[in-house]
Amino acid sequence: MNNRIHQGHVARKRFGQNFLNDDYIIENIVAAIAPKKGQAIVEIGPGLAALTLPVAKRVEQLTVIEIDRDLAGRLITHPDLKDKIDVIQQDAMTINFKQLADHLGQPLRVFGNLPYNISTPLMFHLFEYTTAICDMHFMLQKEVVNRLVASPNSKAYGRLSVMAQYYCQIIPVLDVPPSAFKPAPKVDSAVVRLTPYQVLPYQVNDINILSRITTEAFNQRRKTIRNSLGKLFTVTQLEDINIDPNLRAENLSVEQYCLLANHYQAPQQIDKQA
Repeated sequence: MNNRIHQGHVARKRFGQNFLNDDYIIENIVAAIAPKKGQAIVEIGPGLAALTLPVAKRVEQLTVIEIDRDLAGRLITHPDLKDKIDVIQQDAMTINFKQLADHLGQPLRVFGNLPYNISTPLMFHLFEYTTAICDMHFMLQKEVVNRLVASPNSKAYGRLSVMAQYYCQIIPVLDVPPSAFKPAPKVDSAVVRLTPYQVLPYQVNDINILSRITTEAFNQRRKTIRNSLGKLFTVTQLEDINIDPNLRAENLSVEQYCLLANHYQAPQQIDKQA
């Protein structure tokens, strides 16, 4: 166990900081990422460099994104890292990952121990840049990983499941107990690999429509879709594409949501001058 993890730094609740502190777990995560020289490696939230250091040993250069000014300063001056890392002291939610990939000259390999309080919105942000990303490895709350990989007809299946599975192949890699962190969180964690599809299994004409439909459906997941999606589709429209209007949000597959998105027709504007 690495006892130097805190290095005088107090974890900050507003950044959701829990620092990885188990060498065996760290080795397994790095092995799963399998970073190689010449790749565009990007870490989100390096913290006290528990993953950064072993990854840096395998590569010549990596980029790290750290919102905490104190931690960013430590990384910039770290004797084993200062010549290998490019530190971006910024909120990852504000990063244009396509511009970063263009700057580095290739698709990104992104990894990180994501703060639980921003993990879901951050993944939705990253989904906007999947054409610029090779793969992603994230430590997340176990519940979030369960939602990412959930199948239809389960309670864990929701909007995150549909949108993540639309963009990526998702594979759980490793379970991580609370004892692997300092301070120890009150929840179990897990590492997951998300690999954006080079060719999407289901093509959607307008991703904003898919986003709207999944939001409407899962915000009212106990209702049948004839009611939850009643503002977007008539019963006849649902039946015309062989979707049972009596199903609930969790019963529809990713393919069916994509089908709905492609068959959505905005209400016709009434010409008041006619």
